[in-house]
Amino acid sequence: MKTSDVVDKKAFITEKLKKFKLVDIREQYVDLIEEAKTDKLDYEDFLIKLLIAEDEGKEQRRTAKLIAKANFDTIASLSEIDYSFNRSLDKSKIDELGSLRFIEAKENVIIIGPPGVGKSMIATGIGRNACKAGYKVMFVNAKELVDQLHISMIEGRLQETLKELKKIELLIIDELSYIKMDKEKESLFFQIIRQRYEKGSLIITTNLPMGRWDELFTGQLAATAILDRVLHHCHVISITGDSYRVKGSKKSVKL
Repeated sequence: MKTSDVVDKKAFITEKLKKFKLVDIREQYVDLIEEAKTDKLDYEDFLIKLLIAEDEGKEQRRTAKLIAKANFDTIASLSEIDYSFNRSLDKSKIDELGSLRFIEAKENVIIIGPPGVGKSMIATGIGRNACKAGYKVMFVNAKELVDQLHISMIEGRLQETLKELKKIELLIIDELSYIKMDKEKESLFFQIIRQRYEKGSLIITTNLPMGRWDELFTGQLAATAILDRVLHHCHVISITGDSYRVKGSKKSVKL
């Protein structure tokens, strides 16, 4: 087909861009043509501008999709942390974790501290960074995770559930504090820890010091077996201080 054969050029362009699934070029090409005329771009520079528009759009949609699937409780980011409120927060350490090198190294993170000091906010901020970098992330409450695994086991879907969890590159287990597992649920939780050992990263938030993790499981032996695997390649953040919620800091978000 010759260019001269196209009667309605705009309709033709729109149809073809839709067919090729070039969403952002389709939405922006008219404005980009006008900009190219104004800036007197040559053909090569104009093509580059079109490709940049499409690439940026696809990346934004991919990030939005990953964030939606991660199921975060809040939209908190690391930039929202008020370090002046809580002096126990180590900014350099949190920034390092925010760089995501621990995910590349298949390492874990444990964030320990009393309620309201920002554990979930830090975990969420790191998780959102991971989504922006293209990693698959899941944010889940510890009790809900164990309950979901138990239901899957009863329904005969445990292996399928474990297979799906294995695809998650960063699993964030929030509030590993308010549950007491029996032998069956403890075994299910251990399967997650064992499955991810040196193969995928974990972030665990808890208000229990590691010396008290036997309170979560059936005893010290089980707690030690789990901690041995989690701590082998692990970064630990210990937070003290007042609760953001109780203090009512204007700069804080709901944690």
